Amino acid sequence: MPETFPSQPEVSRPTMIDVARRAGVGLGTVSRVVNGGHGVRDETAQRVRAAIDELGFQRNEVARALRPGKKSTSLALVLGDLTNPFYASIAKASLEVAGQSGFAVVLGSVDEDPEGEKRAIQELVSRQVAGLMIVPDQGDHAFLQGAGVPVVFVDRPATGIDADIVMVDNEGGGRIAAEHLLEQGHQRIAIILAPSYYTIGRRLRGFRRAHRAAGIEIDESLVIQLPEGNAEAAEKATREVMLRADPPTAIFSSTNFLTEGVLRALGELGREPAVVGFDDFRLADMLPTPVTVVASDIAELGRSAARLLLDRASGTDTRPPQRIVLPCALIERGSGERPPDSAGKRSAR
Repeated sequence: MPETFPSQPEVSRPTMIDVARRAGVGLGTVSRVVNGGHGVRDETAQRVRAAIDELGFQRNEVARALRPGKKSTSLALVLGDLTNPFYASIAKASLEVAGQSGFAVVLGSVDEDPEGEKRAIQELVSRQVAGLMIVPDQGDHAFLQGAGVPVVFVDRPATGIDADIVMVDNEGGGRIAAEHLLEQGHQRIAIILAPSYYTIGRRLRGFRRAHRAAGIEIDESLVIQLPEGNAEAAEKATREVMLRADPPTAIFSSTNFLTEGVLRALGELGREPAVVGFDDFRLADMLPTPVTVVASDIAELGRSAARLLLDRASGTDTRPPQRIVLPCALIERGSGERPPDSAGKRSAR
């Protein structure tokens, strides 16, 4: 069974990253010294051992059991909260691809915690995994330069390192959503934004591009940046914007969690603006007015990342770092096709 690391390891326990910083070497160098590998100069190895003694670092028990030179048949996947269907889909797909090649996948869930992510990666490197798949947080990933294993980033690029990335065309998706609403005649379109990770920023960029191409100026008061990326925050913001004297006639929601909050607020208010959400969600097609969405193949993110990592780990792919961008498509279901004059109408309850 795959194993999930706790999101809050003991802060006091020194890590291989701490040792690398103290010794002034890369993470991969520390891993080789700790696990009895070769290729480290004596002077450097002594410096690493001195840092280990000073910090009181101890190897992971699983890493201790691995024999030097033994080829790993495990990949690692570090991502956010597994209760989020987005991450669960990536994990399931990567497990399937890895399993077909005889590899296991060790899961680390860190939930947007940069320090927790570093600790999880250190733990995974100590287990001598064959490669890392990471949905990165917003921190600096330069520490991975010396990890000694191939790395593929998923959904977002990382800073501080040039590595493979598999991602969705977020900017194109934001543009498609806005273009569709503009084509329906809407000129006052609110966009509800989760806290600005890379993906949300690109969706907003596409939204703005569509308006510029149409020659329509955006009302910046309708660009709504939420303090938290959850349904409750989206519900509150939607209620507030729809109760203005000049409410929007359409809403573009930047994540599926936010779309749920938007729909809840509109149902309570009895309003029917056009709605387009980014990412599909369960039962979206079963609502009284099915929800129009910009969708992408989330499972393919996991499959593509796993295939690329396996090729890197086996040495069959030696190309420079690749950037794989998966397309988005609009699924018209009804909510995004409402005309502007429907926004003020009360829905049937």
